[in-house]
Amino acid sequence: MPFDGLVLASVCGELKNKLAGGRIERIYQPGKMELVVLVYKPGARQKLLLSADPQNARAHLTTAARENPSTPPLFCMVLRKHLEGGRITGFFQPGLERVIVIKIESRDELGFLSEKHLICEIMGKHSNIILYDPASDTVVDGIKRYSHAVSRFREVLPGRPYLSPPSQGKLNPLALEEDQFRRACLEANLNTPLPNVLQKQFEGLSTVTCREIIYRAGLSPDIILDHCGDYEFRVIWEAFHKIISRAGRGVFEPCLAAGKKGEPLDFAALDLIHLEQTNKHGEMNSLLDTFFTARDNQERLVRAKNAVTSLLNKETAKLEKKLNLYTEDYDNTAGAEKLRLFGELLTANLYRLAKGMAEITLENYYEESSPPVTIALDTQRTPVENAQACFKKYSKAKRTREALESLMGQARDELAYLEGIKAAADYASDLRELDEIRQELVEQGYLKQPPPGRVTAKQKKEKHITKPLSFVSVDGFQLFVGKNNRQNDVLTTKIARGEDIWLHAKDIPGAHVIIRTEGKETPPSTLSEAAGLAALFSKARKSKNVPVDYTLKKHVHKPNGARPGMVIYEHQKTIMASPDEELAERLSPPPAEKI
Repeated sequence: MPFDGLVLASVCGELKNKLAGGRIERIYQPGKMELVVLVYKPGARQKLLLSADPQNARAHLTTAARENPSTPPLFCMVLRKHLEGGRITGFFQPGLERVIVIKIESRDELGFLSEKHLICEIMGKHSNIILYDPASDTVVDGIKRYSHAVSRFREVLPGRPYLSPPSQGKLNPLALEEDQFRRACLEANLNTPLPNVLQKQFEGLSTVTCREIIYRAGLSPDIILDHCGDYEFRVIWEAFHKIISRAGRGVFEPCLAAGKKGEPLDFAALDLIHLEQTNKHGEMNSLLDTFFTARDNQERLVRAKNAVTSLLNKETAKLEKKLNLYTEDYDNTAGAEKLRLFGELLTANLYRLAKGMAEITLENYYEESSPPVTIALDTQRTPVENAQACFKKYSKAKRTREALESLMGQARDELAYLEGIKAAADYASDLRELDEIRQELVEQGYLKQPPPGRVTAKQKKEKHITKPLSFVSVDGFQLFVGKNNRQNDVLTTKIARGEDIWLHAKDIPGAHVIIRTEGKETPPSTLSEAAGLAALFSKARKSKNVPVDYTLKKHVHKPNGARPGMVIYEHQKTIMASPDEELAERLSPPPAEKI
């Protein structure tokens, strides 16, 4: 992660301007390793986020809302006791280390002013947030507590002396001369790429920052140390010194690199001109908030998708096991018609039977050549009882087959339904869509309804169906796509009109797609695009060619009591469509919503 010392220096400079002199109103701990400090300064209230998460450790201002636990954790209560009501007197960063010290002046239990330091150490899996008392030089508490059993270097426990994180042996770039720079570089292995040399020898520099330095020096980022001479060292030092000297004066170029779809990919305290992406500039705190909010949302989306998929896989496995058992039992009743035949042959030949016979061979006059048929008999039964026993076994087998056919049909329908839910979860693009899917699973009995006390008034207010996707074809026709069963139901039963064209991947779970015709004839190009969307938003989205059915909406009906998203249709035609990942991006959204 590129949260390096330069980024933290940029953050620290902005925090000095925005929060120094501010009063701490409230402290929250929304996550196990995450703090939010609400700071009031005349004219504004701002939230400072501090995180010691191993993957996302950081410090910056945030505007994102976070849900807090009903009972604050112990560390949060300790911070509230010592810091709430206090004033922030300054921010300090030792060199370009990834450590930020927030100095806070507050009153103790006796009403006397005292200074406390809230230290955020951003160091991957060793990250921590520590409350430190400089007067006694001891740790008040840490968001991660550990003893010498965990770390031989230092303990983070209440009352223990505070020790700074162990030095990594890197040089401080802010206090560096050119000859020191060269000597430090030459200490590395000669086969090491230059960006890695800079990252390993000098503190505060991430790999992406080092690659940018090499690029600005006019060299290839893949060049190794062994290929460097006086010229290379001179241009690298010039690019390095220019960036570091500007950082020493508090001058930065905060940058957020974005992908083709606008998704945040990387960030740095200097403009990343070596990356072939769109760069966004602004305040470092704001860019970091954008980056980590997007990452957090994506991670939550992935976790939610995995949870839904895991549930669906378990339910699918259960159904498949049931279906296999039903099929096996059904196959075992395959001789039912033969039992009826035996009963009829025995009835027609009662005069040839006698009690005590073990078997009899009779002519099967139901077939053309009347082949002989040998029938096993129960020696304890009379001829009539043997014939009746065959008919009873036939009736039982027939009822069993009919019941199994119904059960197998229900199981197949349920499997198709779950596959449709799985496909909708796969192409869900945000948490609200997944919440709709989870709510549907609750209503269908696959998930338990959460206890009433856990559903907030805000959640009840926000409980609504998201709108289907909307596009405009190259011919100007409006297209609608339902991304889950609830959207499909709304789209097909409420939004679509009788003369609109309805599309769906043939015999494949997926989205309902509507072409709003407005009474006009639909051009082949629009039909092809709509079919492409139906193929893209289906379980077969990874296939090359997908059959797509289409018909007028007036020929589509939802049976009473059918599951969400289930419809029947007639008078359909089928065309082949190729799922195109970029199709939805190429089709422009409508200028105004017409749903």
